[in-house]
Amino acid sequence: MYVAWDSEIASTNVISQVLEEAGYDVVMTQVEQGPMWSSVATGDADGFVAAWLPNDMAAHYEEYADQMVELGPNLEGAITGLAVPTYMENVNSIEDLTPDVIDAITGIDGGAGVMTATEQVITEYDLDIELTASSDAIMTASLGEHYQNEDPIVITAWQPHWMFNTYELKFLDDPKGLYEAEGEIRTMVREGLEEEMPEAYKILDQFYWEPDDMNEVMLEISQEEVEPEQAATNWIEQNRDKVDEWLEGTK
Repeated sequence: MYVAWDSEIASTNVISQVLEEAGYDVVMTQVEQGPMWSSVATGDADGFVAAWLPNDMAAHYEEYADQMVELGPNLEGAITGLAVPTYMENVNSIEDLTPDVIDAITGIDGGAGVMTATEQVITEYDLDIELTASSDAIMTASLGEHYQNEDPIVITAWQPHWMFNTYELKFLDDPKGLYEAEGEIRTMVREGLEEEMPEAYKILDQFYWEPDDMNEVMLEISQEEVEPEQAATNWIEQNRDKVDEWLEGTK
C-alpha cells in the first residue's frame, strides 16, 4: 500500500522489487492515506513503508498503530512545512504570509498529514489565506510554472522530495513548531506477517536508506521521465551493497 506522493512511489517501487528478488509476488496498491492505514490494521494488506511520523500522520497512527506492528524508521531526517522559492526574499516565516503576498497555499491531496497540519497553521497563525487541495503532481506542476516566471507561490512541502534538488526553495520558519522539524518515515506491517512470511518481515524490518537515496529515484522519475519501476531497478543495481544488507539472513 502506498500514497501517491513522489517519495512513496520511489520507496514502494524499490522495496517491492527487493521483495520480488526474495521470491515474493508483490502487489502495489495506490490509495489515500486513511485506507493505507486501515487496510493494514484489518489485515487486508501486508504493510507500507510510508508512515510519516511522529506528527504528520499522528491521527492515523493514534487510531490504528495498536492494530499493527511497527518496524521503526526506514528513513530519518524527514521535514514537512510550507516552502517558497528563494526569489521571494521578503518571505522567510509563516508569519510573513499575508493576502498582499499570496492569496492561497497550493496543497496536495486532502487528508494528507501536511494538509491537516496546514489547516491548523492557518488557524494558529490567524492567516487570511486559503488552502487549495490538489495532488503531489499538480502541486509540483504549479510550482514549475510559477518558478519559471518568478511568480509568488507557497506550497505544502516535505523533504525528501526531488523538487528541492530541481528548484531553489526554502522552508518558512515555523515559530509555533506545528510542522515536522525532524521526523522519520516508518515501516508498518500487519499482525501475523512475521509468522506467515518471516523472510518478507525481515526484509521490511531491515529496509533503511538515506534521503539522498530516495531523491535519486525521485529525480530520475520526475526529471528524466523514467518509469518508476525502471528507476527503482536502476537504483538497486547501483546500490547493491545496501540492498544486500536488507536481504541479509533471508537467503
